[in-house]
Amino acid sequence: MVSWNRPVARRWLAMLGLLALAACAAQPDLPSKSSPQQPQAAIKPTSTQPTSTLEAAPSARGPVLAANQLIPGLSLKGPTPESVPPGQPGVLARPTPDAAGLVRVGLLVPLTGPSAPVGQALLNAAQMALFDVGDERIVLQAYDTKGTPEAAMEAADTALSHGAQLLLGPVFSAEARAIAPKAAAAGVNVIAFSTDPAVADSHVFVIGFLVQEQVRQIVAYANARNLKRFAVLAPDTAYGQSVVEALKEIVPTRGGQLNQISFFQPDGKDLHDVVRRLAAFDRRKDALDLQRSELVGKDDEISQLALKRLERLETIGEVEFDTILLPDQGSRLTQAATLLPFFDIDPGRVQLLGTLLWNTPGLGREPVMIGGVYPAPPPDTTRQFFTRYREFYGQAAPAIATHGYDALALAAVLARSAGPGAFSAESIAANTGFAGVDGIFRFLPNGLSQRGFAIMQVTRDGSTMVQPAPITFEAVQF
Repeated sequence: MVSWNRPVARRWLAMLGLLALAACAAQPDLPSKSSPQQPQAAIKPTSTQPTSTLEAAPSARGPVLAANQLIPGLSLKGPTPESVPPGQPGVLARPTPDAAGLVRVGLLVPLTGPSAPVGQALLNAAQMALFDVGDERIVLQAYDTKGTPEAAMEAADTALSHGAQLLLGPVFSAEARAIAPKAAAAGVNVIAFSTDPAVADSHVFVIGFLVQEQVRQIVAYANARNLKRFAVLAPDTAYGQSVVEALKEIVPTRGGQLNQISFFQPDGKDLHDVVRRLAAFDRRKDALDLQRSELVGKDDEISQLALKRLERLETIGEVEFDTILLPDQGSRLTQAATLLPFFDIDPGRVQLLGTLLWNTPGLGREPVMIGGVYPAPPPDTTRQFFTRYREFYGQAAPAIATHGYDALALAAVLARSAGPGAFSAESIAANTGFAGVDGIFRFLPNGLSQRGFAIMQVTRDGSTMVQPAPITFEAVQF
């Protein structure tokens, strides 16, 4: 176990805060953009730590969220900065274990084994948040789960014996299931980095991006544009099946119809035949051939003009959907998408929809993908986070790292604002929600989370935001 708290070096704008839905707080002055001391990754034996101090551009160090997204009345200026203790600047000091008033937060992540890079990134991001929120009472205690349920149970035992009042992590659903009984018995709640809704309960809150939320918001976007007939072309995997189940549940509640459900093998070998059936290509081609045969023996001008028009077509008749959801990524996604026009599904008339799997660069290199839309965290705040992370640690962060930041910052906000019951289930599942790097989110009493995503559209050169992420939950359709 390695633990940190921090002396006050400078109070930056906290990147996460309670949302005030009744009224916006007045915007206090922003702090200056002078360069802060940098946190330092201190977990071994990973070899991904920076070897030199990187100087950041001021713009990359600036505030990420607006001041009115912080706790109402919270001052951003903070006290007069204290001097940094002797030694290397930015090193987070080890706390006195029995120091009065410390708030201990356990971080359960894989720090050895195949998933160590993921765990190290989550730890790095949590240290960034610890530095940013500037609360010297918070003690971050990291424990190695090794990516296994057995080691996760040992890590949870140790964290609880060390007085952890809240557990952040673990990463994998099997780990979360393993530690849940121990944490519940100790009266300690868990904010897990998993995306598996099955691990959520009244004491385990899932901060990962849930499929249900992605589907809910992309369906709402389509419905707002009067696109109500849906199809889905999904890999026959647990992920693909979860997307289809979400569509089955959500589409009818929005007044829409799920008219076509098609699964393909995970290796994509049957995509050609699956898309052909999805497009009703043979039926529509037969209908075209029948019309041609009826016209070919007629010599009147109208029939000849109609026959000439049919010569330009491959099929006749429309498909039974005006949107199609493709919940996949990489080569399988582009292969599936290119087969749509091949079997006469016109992307100009059928809106392509995606999930967060589409939130990768380069999709626009395939022309059929241009114009497709998908949900994603707000690009401005996430871009700034990843820029700062690279400048702190000298390497790119995986997407999951934002959860490490938001979870620790959330813990700090709760510790600061909620009093003795700061980490109770009731405090964590606050109805107003929180604003983080990944946008607004809130936990439900059953442990699931709701989010407000932006809607992005694929362009030739990348993507553009066509609907901004909401800043309150009043603007989100549930």
